[in-house]
Amino acid sequence: MPTTVFRCLLLSLAIVHGSSDAASAHEQDHFSLIQRQLDTIERLATRAEVARTAEPDDRYRFDYPRLTQDIQRIRQGVRSYLSPSRAQPRDPHEMVGDYRLDTPQAEASP
Repeated sequence: MPTTVFRCLLLSLAIVHGSSDAASAHEQDHFSLIQRQLDTIERLATRAEVARTAEPDDRYRFDYPRLTQDIQRIRQGVRSYLSPSRAQPRDPHEMVGDYRLDTPQAEASP
């Protein structure tokens, strides 16, 4: 599941990153589809987070909050492309794309 979500996220980012001119009607249709897909990905990630069962011996867990932040970042990029206010410098922050967190080890009781 996380792999599929990550692939969809990367595809959406590639489509958004590859655009440079004002959006045509056809392109706007595609961006509307991307927005709906981002909504779907976000809902699926929320369901997966709620349904996850943390095992005490799990070494890693999926970083759902970071995924949600990246989805919001892509959504914001699409919105600002479709309705730019004026030319401004690009945001230098990049997405990390690493959604694996180390699970903290429980301290042994004496």
